[in-house]
Amino acid sequence: MVSLQEKIVFITGASSGIGSACARMFAQAGAKLILSARRQDRLEQLATELSEKFGTQSHLLQLDVRDRVQVESTLSSLPTSWEAIDILINNAGLSRGLSKLHEGSIQDWEEMLDTNVKGLLYVTRTVVPGMVRRGRGHVVNIGSIAGRQAYPGGNVYCASKAAVRAISEGLKQDLLGTPVRVTEIEPGLVETEFSIVRFHGDSDRANKVYQDLTPLTAEDIADVVFFCATRPAHVNISELLIVPTDQATATLVHRRS
Repeated sequence: MVSLQEKIVFITGASSGIGSACARMFAQAGAKLILSARRQDRLEQLATELSEKFGTQSHLLQLDVRDRVQVESTLSSLPTSWEAIDILINNAGLSRGLSKLHEGSIQDWEEMLDTNVKGLLYVTRTVVPGMVRRGRGHVVNIGSIAGRQAYPGGNVYCASKAAVRAISEGLKQDLLGTPVRVTEIEPGLVETEFSIVRFHGDSDRANKVYQDLTPLTAEDIADVVFFCATRPAHVNISELLIVPTDQATATLVHRRS
């Protein structure tokens, strides 16, 4: 297993869910963390927790990945001691709505595409050149089972995650001949704030997504990300689909009702 002691790990969308679970997992292994999200207060709480538990050094960025100018200016002006990013975890992402395409909200579409696709591209484009120059690095993109199979009402979200899958495959090909690794993690049902965000704060509707089954947790995904990041340098786990035992496809689940 590769040591992560003093390695710099940059996590987008670190204020909750899979992002914060990854932060805790990597902090425990002695990594230094760049944590970004729009919610600065959440980042500060997380950084304090990690410092108290593990003595973790954290650099916080209040960052909206949808804003290309902000991404470029923020990441190009990192303090010298934080510039050499070893691992990038492109976790920032969301789903909005579950409408039929011809009834969908264009605002929801734009938020998903701007975050899940363009935001991932902006961050990757800014960070990866440094990895190539330094001759080391690992990009971990958080995709989804939705990127493999569309489902009713999922149209644009599924398209955004299919794009993440294609971008990950293309990036790996483009980086062939360098030591930089690329991994895409494709979770199935994970109980986080995901469904609350999708349904615009309707917690009752969100809870029904996970009713009568045992979903994955954010920690389950963080554990898989950590595994991929700690393989020997000659090993690249390109793609990993992880679902609950109660889930077979994007739409086929077993509920104990």
